[in-house]
Amino acid sequence: MATGAIFKFHNDLDTDQIIGSQYLLLPDLEEMKVHTFESLDPDFPKKVKAGDYVVGGENFGCGSSREQAPGVLKALGVEAVIAKSFARIFFRNAINIGLPVIVCKELPDEVNTGDVMELSLSEGIVKAKGKEYSCTKLPEYMQNILNQGGLIASLNKEESVWE
Repeated sequence: MATGAIFKFHNDLDTDQIIGSQYLLLPDLEEMKVHTFESLDPDFPKKVKAGDYVVGGENFGCGSSREQAPGVLKALGVEAVIAKSFARIFFRNAINIGLPVIVCKELPDEVNTGDVMELSLSEGIVKAKGKEYSCTKLPEYMQNILNQGGLIASLNKEESVWE
């Protein structure tokens, strides 16, 4: 199980709140990541550590379709995003770039920023505040995709085998 601190956010958190559109013109994710959640918590990039978790409510990642939103979270070392539900395009973009996204209906109501949690992706279990939560267990093929760095990396590896 991977252990990290929780950074909790609200329902209907949109991609503009994750990374503002004015930063999409920066050359790469390394330069963009320092602006992650800038309108909600300007110090987030300084506080988050590799292996920490972002927890959200309903409809996490709604709004504009931009791969940079899950990209900056991954670039900061976020281990996974756990939410009650996800906007479909955010979910797909996260899997494409290798950021685990887990649906867990009860957890967001019972934890706060600063709490520590453990996640077992393979079991679909989160432990926090002395309680165990059952979450969506990703199918083995999706876990394999994530283990290879995302769908794009997985496809690139597969393609190189056939060359």
